[in-house]
Amino acid sequence: MLVWPARADDRPNILWLSCEDIGPRLGCYGDKLATTPNLDTLATRGVRYTNATVTAGVCAPCRSAIITGMYQTSLGTHHMRCRASLPEFVKPFPMYLRKAGYYCTNNSKEDYQFHTPPGTWDESSKKAHWKNRPRKDQPFFAVFNYTGCHESGIANTTKYRQVTKGIEKHGRSVVAKTLPPYYPDTPVTREDWGRHYDVVTALDRWAGQRLEELADAGLADETIVFFWSDHGVGLPRAKRWVYDLGMVVPLIVTLPPKFRAKGQARPRTVDDRLVSLMDLGPTVLNLTGTEIPGHTQGRPFLGPGLPPPRQYVFAARDRMDERYDIIRAVRDKRYKYIRNYEPWKTYYQYMNTAEKGATMRELRTLHQRGKLPPEAERYFAARKPVEELYDLKSDPAELRNLARSPVHQDVLERMRQAHLDWVLRTRDLGLIPEPEIVHREATVGNRYAILRQPGADALVRRVRDTASLTLEGPKALPKLIKAVEDEDAAVRYWGAIGIGNLAPKDASAAGRMAEALQDKSASVRIAAARALARMGQPQRALPVLIRELREGPQWVRLNAAVVLDEMDEQARPALDAMKRALRPHQDLFAGGKYTVRVINRALNELLGTSRTVR
Repeated sequence: MLVWPARADDRPNILWLSCEDIGPRLGCYGDKLATTPNLDTLATRGVRYTNATVTAGVCAPCRSAIITGMYQTSLGTHHMRCRASLPEFVKPFPMYLRKAGYYCTNNSKEDYQFHTPPGTWDESSKKAHWKNRPRKDQPFFAVFNYTGCHESGIANTTKYRQVTKGIEKHGRSVVAKTLPPYYPDTPVTREDWGRHYDVVTALDRWAGQRLEELADAGLADETIVFFWSDHGVGLPRAKRWVYDLGMVVPLIVTLPPKFRAKGQARPRTVDDRLVSLMDLGPTVLNLTGTEIPGHTQGRPFLGPGLPPPRQYVFAARDRMDERYDIIRAVRDKRYKYIRNYEPWKTYYQYMNTAEKGATMRELRTLHQRGKLPPEAERYFAARKPVEELYDLKSDPAELRNLARSPVHQDVLERMRQAHLDWVLRTRDLGLIPEPEIVHREATVGNRYAILRQPGADALVRRVRDTASLTLEGPKALPKLIKAVEDEDAAVRYWGAIGIGNLAPKDASAAGRMAEALQDKSASVRIAAARALARMGQPQRALPVLIRELREGPQWVRLNAAVVLDEMDEQARPALDAMKRALRPHQDLFAGGKYTVRVINRALNELLGTSRTVR
C-alpha cells in the first residue's frame, strides 16, 4: 500500500461531482445528441469507465453502499425508505479520511438510510465547500451533488423550467430517434425523453462551474476528480430497475500526473473493467494512502496494489416505497442474469411516486387501450419469468430473454451459481421478510448481525434454497411443506409463499396453511393467508389479514395490505376494514403512508373510483 508523504500538501485533494438519475448519455460516451462539453473535456483529461454499475437502481440504498463500501443487502438498508442501525465497526469512509487529516465536506445530500454517525463530515450542508477548510494546505475530500437531473426534474414542469433556464432545448423530433424500444413513440414520451437530455445539459453547466472553481484556486493539478451518477435514468424500466438503463452509470476520473500509479488514468483512457459504485470509497482510501477496513466489500480500482479485476458486479431491487419486488442481478461484461424471487408480480406494480411521471401514465393509458407496441406491453404481463438472461452485446436493450435458450444453458448456470454464491457470501438480508428484519434487529442490535449469528451459514442456505424452489415447479411441493416446519420463520415464510404460488389442490397443504395462520411470526401468518386465498379459501384468510391490517406494526400492516390488493375480488368482504385503513397510523417513518397507498389502490380497483392519496 502506497503511503503518501506526511506533509499535508503532498497528498491529493479529492473532488466528487455526483448527480442523480442519469445514465452514460454524454457526448464522451458517444451520444451524439448530448450537449455536455464540460464533462466531455473532463473525460479527455482522464479515464472513462464503460462498465460502471450501481448496486441498486434507486438513490438511498445505493448511497448507503457508496458511503460504506458495503452492499445494502448486507447492511439491511436495501428497502427504500427504511432506517437501519449500523454495527459499530462499519463507518462511513470519510471518517477514516478525517482521521488521516482530510477536511471532508458534503454539499449536501446524504440519504443513507441510517443516521449519519457524528464525525462523518466536517460539514454537510448546502454551504459545505472545500474553501471553508481552516488551513489552505489541508487536503480535502469534497462532495458536490447535483439534484436538477433527478426524476422530479422531468416530471415536475416547474422544476424542469427552473433547472433548464438559459440552456438550448433539444428538438423533440430528433430526440425521438433515441427512444428506447420499450417506450411508445408519442408526444408525451418524446417530451419526457427530451427533458432528460435537457436536464443533463444543465448538469454539464453545473459541473463546469465546479471545475472552474477548482482551476481558479490553482488546485486542478493537486486534485483527483470523480464524476458519477447515483443510478440510471429517472424514467420507467430504468430507475428502480436492474436493467442496464437503470444500472449502468457514467464514471469519469482524472488524476494529475504526480498521483498516477504506473499506466493508470492517462488522458483519453477508456476502461471496460467492471466497477461497482460501492468501490468508490475504497478507491479514494487507496489513492490517499489510507488503510481500507478489512470488512469492506468494495474494492479499489485505482492506485497502487490493486486486487484482481471483478468478474461480476451485482445489483438488487427490494421494496420501492410501498411495493415489494425482490429481484437480483449478476452482470459480467457481456451477459446479465436476473432472478425474480416474486415472479407472480407484474413488472409495473402501481407505485404513487412513479405514477406521477408522464411516461408512466402514458404507458398505463396505452396499455388500457391496447395500443402499446409489444416491447412495451410485455411489462404489463400478469407475471414475470423466474429467470432472465440477456446478451448485452447483441441485445443491449435487454429484450430477448435467453434463459430457455439451449445454447445458453452453460452461461445461465454459471451466472445463476454466481448469484447463489453471492447470496451466501454477502448474507443477503433481502430474502428475510421486512417485519422479521425489524424484529430481529431489536434483538441483536443491528441488521448486519442478523445473519452473522451462530448457525447463520446453515440458515442462509435454507432461506436461499427454499426461496429458490420456484425453479422446480410442482415437484417442489413436498419440500415446501417440509419448509413450513422449519425452526426459523424466514424459511417457513418462503415455504408458505411457495405453496401459495403452486396453489395445489391438496388437502394436506391446505391444512398445513390453516395451521400456519397461528404461526408466531406475522410474516408467516400473512403468507399462509395468501396461500389459502390462492387455493380458493379466502374465508379462512381474510380474518387474519384484517386483524394484521388493523393491529400489526407498520411493516406488518403493509404486508397484509399487499396481499389484500393481490386478492382482487376475494378481498371485497374486507371493504370496511380496508376503508378504515385509509387513516394512517401515527407510527415510525413511512410505513403508515405506504399502507394507505396500497389500500387506496386496491379500493380504487374494487370500487371503480379514482381517489388519490399522498
